[in-house]
Amino acid sequence: MSRLTGWWSRRGSAAKVELYTRWSFHFFVVIEIASIGLVPFSEPDDDPVGLPLTLALVLLVCAHAVLNAVLSSRALDWALDRRDRPVRLATAQTALTAGGALTVIALRATGVLEDPAVATAVVTGLVAFSLGGIVLCVRRPRRMLYVVPATALATGGAIMAVGLHPAEGIGSGIAILFGGYGLVAACGFSAWLMKIVWELERSRDLKARLAVAEERLRFGRDLHDVIGRNLSVIALKSELAVQLARRERPEAVDQMIEVQRIARESQREVRDVVRGYREADLRVELEGARGVLDAAGIDCAIASPFGSAGLALPDEVQSALGWVVRETTTNVLRHGDARRCAISVREEENEVLLTVENDGAGQTTGAGTRGGSGLGSGLGSGGGSGLAGLRERLAAVGGTLEAGPGGGGTFRVAARIPVPRTPRMSRSGVDR
Repeated sequence: MSRLTGWWSRRGSAAKVELYTRWSFHFFVVIEIASIGLVPFSEPDDDPVGLPLTLALVLLVCAHAVLNAVLSSRALDWALDRRDRPVRLATAQTALTAGGALTVIALRATGVLEDPAVATAVVTGLVAFSLGGIVLCVRRPRRMLYVVPATALATGGAIMAVGLHPAEGIGSGIAILFGGYGLVAACGFSAWLMKIVWELERSRDLKARLAVAEERLRFGRDLHDVIGRNLSVIALKSELAVQLARRERPEAVDQMIEVQRIARESQREVRDVVRGYREADLRVELEGARGVLDAAGIDCAIASPFGSAGLALPDEVQSALGWVVRETTTNVLRHGDARRCAISVREEENEVLLTVENDGAGQTTGAGTRGGSGLGSGLGSGGGSGLAGLRERLAAVGGTLEAGPGGGGTFRVAARIPVPRTPRMSRSGVDR
């Protein structure tokens, strides 16, 4: 049982919706066979052609149900841009439906099929279920608003055209009208919902990639602003030193010394930029986590002591905790299926405790943890990210990291760093 639940929970929201939709359409095979495939068995047993006719009708319904399921599956792939539109399969399904319905009507008109209820049920079922599959292949589903009544009118007209009682034609037409509209609405809405969920999933991934691209652009802009001027000065002074050296002027040495000084200053400034880029400010990371989680539709509650008195923490401690917030938030967005996320920072007996807890439990974790969540998935070992990277950063300031399932189906990451108690450290207050 655990394998089954794990197999399901490891999937994202879009994959779950798609799987549910596909299996719903596959279940239509059972529904169609059970609803109309067993109706022919109500034919009288004393009829010499009763049994062969019954078996033929049952086989017709079974073939129609299977073909409709295959058509639905291919049409869903087309809706997700995974394959071409199944035009040939839709044509075959339409031909089988029309041929089967006309055959049943002919058998009823010639008296071979005596029970009008059997004929009406088989014809109505074939046409209605076929309309539910055809709507998935239509580029403009609104056209089905006209296709359904036209099909009902054509079927009823065919029944009355062969000389059957008008009540049979009217009854079949009304049944096809209501049944067709019902199945068209249900199938069309299911496919539309699946497409929307996948589009939202792709939008979330695109937003994450855009955030990374913007951060790279910012870093590149900072580097350009810092060293662009210095490189220009180095180029000018180097050119001046070359001209002075050609004239054997002693000032060339002074110019090269100046070039060396500017180059070393540039190295220092680049290191400062990279250091600032790599270090994470806890307050900024908390606000950033709230912003990106809210944008992704995840309710984020932050409890932190950043009030009017503030929280006095060493820079290296804030940087380490900021990295925990950054990594866990990123993995909640990238790998989890969370709806709520709670982040807390508080003081506990000469140490600071940061906890990140979300309800997206069930993902496979990296770095040897199991039963985790969106936080764990993808938090594998690595130089600067993942559980291993976070543990290295925390160990540098004497801290520890714990990650695992929490209560109520949640996943919890807790980071502890010992710090001396200061007057400015206050109790946590819920920001939101």
